[in-house]
Amino acid sequence: MSEVKLSAETRSEFGKGAARRIRRDNKVPVVLYGHGTDPVHLTLPGHELLLALRTPNVLISLDIDGKTNELAIPKAVQRDPLKGFLEHVDLQLVKRGEKVTVEIFVHTEGELAPGGNLLEHVLNALPVETEATHIPESVTVSVEGLEAGASILAKDIPLPSGTTLAVDEDAVVLQVLAAQAEETEGETAGGEEAAEA
Repeated sequence: MSEVKLSAETRSEFGKGAARRIRRDNKVPVVLYGHGTDPVHLTLPGHELLLALRTPNVLISLDIDGKTNELAIPKAVQRDPLKGFLEHVDLQLVKRGEKVTVEIFVHTEGELAPGGNLLEHVLNALPVETEATHIPESVTVSVEGLEAGASILAKDIPLPSGTTLAVDEDAVVLQVLAAQAEETEGETAGGEEAAEA
């Protein structure tokens, strides 16, 4: 779990025009909410925030106007669909020791049993409850030797200490699908010619 420190400024201008001006200055409009407090509207440095968000479930330490410090985790990120730059980010306030529900990536290791079967990720990310300052970036599960029809359930995935499932333990996370017999292009073309004749 990595913690990234960012300087934040409160903002009083809202709307599309204000957001455009903020982005022109290479900053990102952000809303910080949680713990029953009123949402706080901030601007954060765009490049530093973009780098921070490359780490899944990053913990962000905000220095707000040089007066207060808050911890937050990303909850929603809006990007420009074409250029990919950050348009807006929602951050959720957290406290040290507090439990939060997040999704962590599931990585696999090992080779499936021979036969060309396919591994399907039914859940790309696993919902878990964990301490805000100890969020695991991901979990790894072995698929070594699994055959068609095999599946890995949420309860089968080893979780770090202090992390519990926030999804039904019998939920399918990964499953092995039988290989499909594919016709080659030559066979298909030959079949069409025979049909025309």
